[in-house]
Amino acid sequence: MINRRNFVGIAAGAGASLALPPQLLRALQRPGAFAPSSAELIMRTIPSSGQKIPAVGLAFSNHPSCADHAALKEVMKAFADGGGKMLDATLGNAANEQFHFTAASELGITKNLFWSTRGFVHGPPDPSRTGAAAVKPHIDAVLEKLKVPRIDLAWTNAASDPALLAALKEEKKAGRIRHIGVMTIVVKNQAAQLEALMRNEPIDFIGIDYDVSHRFAEETILPLALERKIGVVAYFPFSNNSGVSCTQLSRNLFARVGSTPLPEWAADFDAKTWSHFFLKYVISHPAITVARVGTTKPHHMLDNIGGGIGRLPDEATRKRMAAVVDALPALPPLPPNPAAAPGIAVATAVLDRYVGEYAAASGFIATFRRDGDKLFVKPGNNPEAPLNARSEIRFQDPRGPIFEFQVDAQGKVTGAILEQQGPQGAQRLPLERK
Repeated sequence: MINRRNFVGIAAGAGASLALPPQLLRALQRPGAFAPSSAELIMRTIPSSGQKIPAVGLAFSNHPSCADHAALKEVMKAFADGGGKMLDATLGNAANEQFHFTAASELGITKNLFWSTRGFVHGPPDPSRTGAAAVKPHIDAVLEKLKVPRIDLAWTNAASDPALLAALKEEKKAGRIRHIGVMTIVVKNQAAQLEALMRNEPIDFIGIDYDVSHRFAEETILPLALERKIGVVAYFPFSNNSGVSCTQLSRNLFARVGSTPLPEWAADFDAKTWSHFFLKYVISHPAITVARVGTTKPHHMLDNIGGGIGRLPDEATRKRMAAVVDALPALPPLPPNPAAAPGIAVATAVLDRYVGEYAAASGFIATFRRDGDKLFVKPGNNPEAPLNARSEIRFQDPRGPIFEFQVDAQGKVTGAILEQQGPQGAQRLPLERK
């Protein structure tokens, strides 16, 4: 375990700094905005390489599917102007990953960033493209899109095929990847797999969910990261909101605090907003290398950058912060999801005619199979889900999208239409049966 003296010493040793540019300081000092008491952004050292990166990173995850792309580009610009470096394009689908690449290129900041991305190809399993064969094409594609000689950080999942990690190690040996990371979205569910990899594999980073209200990682995973000298990216420092759809209300820590005033003693560690409070709790743990935030609003990005500036709480203050959050009222349960409502009964003979693969011109593939009286879909790289029948030809994914199968006069299934909400409203994507 880490005692108080070690905790403070390690945290202080990690606190090298980066000056903020004048244009960001002016933005932060506008009326009503956070005005930092110091013009320095906290830096952290990656244990395996010695490279220094700012302690606040950015990712849009599924935001490109829900939010205005112009606004997201402004967020990215605010992040880069504030000295932010780590841009994480790991979570979400291939289109969301591509948005990170495209927006950075349009802003002219691609080569200024620390690129973190998935280390394998998006899409359904293909026997001819597994293990090393799945990794190399993706690394090739990312390097070509970014016009860089190597990727800073490439990830695989703690529960993935070991061949993927082996292939990433080969890519690192070849100099095309600088760091390898192993991630899990809910560390409590994959702690055993993650711990085994941390003990037995030469990995550079782990990526985990970690915030002041979800402190499971503090028990074993974070101390082990310090022991094994493994960097840590903290996903969801404002609480894991990944299971909430674009149309539902936020379920993060900001929803819990509501109008509760920030404790006056938060000023002792330069926290002026709840964003600073939550981020400083995460960053102040000596194992954390980067706290990766996500937002759709530029002024929220500026506020988040403020959470990476100034003093950090000590161990005793962290316990006090945790007690404040633990005392907050729990959020009410989510209202029923209409997309998850039970479907009508459809004959298995009808379901069987829909089984197979359907492809869009973009390369997206939806794979359908029947199990009992249910039709299942695996859309792209997303997990498989049972569909709820709304009619004999319309089936709804409980996550929202609807698949409408196209049937000719002879009863032959020729394709399908994928209906889903996009940044510009409802979208209809034709799928051709393979």
